[in-house]
Amino acid sequence: MTEQGKPTKISFVYSNPTDPEAFEVAYPEQLALARKLSGLVRLQASKVWPKEDGSPTPAYRLLDLYFTDYASASAAAAEAGPLVAATREHATGGVVIAFAEVLEDT
Repeated sequence: MTEQGKPTKISFVYSNPTDPEAFEVAYPEQLALARKLSGLVRLQASKVWPKEDGSPTPAYRLLDLYFTDYASASAAAAEAGPLVAATREHATGGVVIAFAEVLEDT
């Protein structure tokens, strides 16, 4: 069992959207909503490199929100309704949201 006092992150793994251009137009709003979450200590946004052969990537974008501990991440999740609503609206390819204990950060 993990210790809930450990650093925690909430990860959003966005699948390939049906309309990448529309997703990109809406994405800054999602970042702005994420930055408003209480207890957020770090935000990391990433875009998956395209495959050289042009085939679909396993994900489109990643968003990692870092918190000092599980309780802080849970409190932020409780107030994340606007972020989740915006994510569900614009992540037309789907999204996976996961809580994770940060085991190593170098």
